[in-house]
Amino acid sequence: MPIQWFPGHMHKARLEIQAMLPKVDVVIEILDARIPYSSENPMLAELRGNKPCLKVLAKSDLADETMTATWQAHFEATAGVRAHAVTTEDVPTIRQLKLIAARMVPHREGKTMNAMIVGIPNVGKSTILNYLAGRKIAKTGNTPAITKQQQRVNIGDGITLLDTPGMLWPNVHNVNSGYRLALIGSIKETAIDYADIGFFGVRYMLTHYPERLRERYDLDSLPETELETIEAIGRKRGCLGKNNQVDIDRASRILVTELRSGGLGRLTLETPEIMEHEKARTAAEIAEKAEQATQKDAKRKKRFRDQQRAKRKSREMN
Repeated sequence: MPIQWFPGHMHKARLEIQAMLPKVDVVIEILDARIPYSSENPMLAELRGNKPCLKVLAKSDLADETMTATWQAHFEATAGVRAHAVTTEDVPTIRQLKLIAARMVPHREGKTMNAMIVGIPNVGKSTILNYLAGRKIAKTGNTPAITKQQQRVNIGDGITLLDTPGMLWPNVHNVNSGYRLALIGSIKETAIDYADIGFFGVRYMLTHYPERLRERYDLDSLPETELETIEAIGRKRGCLGKNNQVDIDRASRILVTELRSGGLGRLTLETPEIMEHEKARTAAEIAEKAEQATQKDAKRKKRFRDQQRAKRKSREMN
């Protein structure tokens, strides 16, 4: 599921972030603990360079605890990076983020520290910002891309925080990352196909959390395919249409909604090992497409040169 949802204000945000980063001491990147890699914006990693980065695994109460610890260790294997898991129910833990960030830039002790908070849409960034500030600064909600412009916020303890709009990148090359982003609600409803992402969600659940499906939807046994599983869920939830056929879209919406809300239990939709494999595959696909584009361009140039030579030859003969 290629994602190419990139509103104009996000392009503006990218340029603004790029301009402000030289004045920033530390970057606080909010990730979704259920998809730590897929919710990590590669454009932000490119822009911040070696700038210290605190990766906050938000919504960790919806994620698999063991996998959250695994992802924390994975991120902290990179120099200059710390990782910390939070939930919106544990306000004291969120407020500790200020102290953790300050410790990452000891040379700023006793001085005002400039931090930038970034994250993809609907990851919980605005909620965390409000708790850090101790007052309502940013709008919150389940709709992606609520924050539309940057704002500076004094959150106390000598820290000035620059808030930025939730930003997706122009094109999610990893197809599976696109599905995961859609599954957790980081893509606007108008840009997704519920049946498509429902099949992806069921496929992952059948492999990694099969008993969750069986228990949640009271299935005597688990079907072998995604379609059969969605149909079984639809029958259990009364998603029947004409001729007693299962409404795949309705059944898929139920699955996706309950997965997002935690109805299927705490789960993580990717592991470091899965992502290393997908990164290598995606890089190979990008390289192959680039080579194909180069060859196509070369053929077009050759065709043009041949046409020009033919025209010159025709003129000479006349």
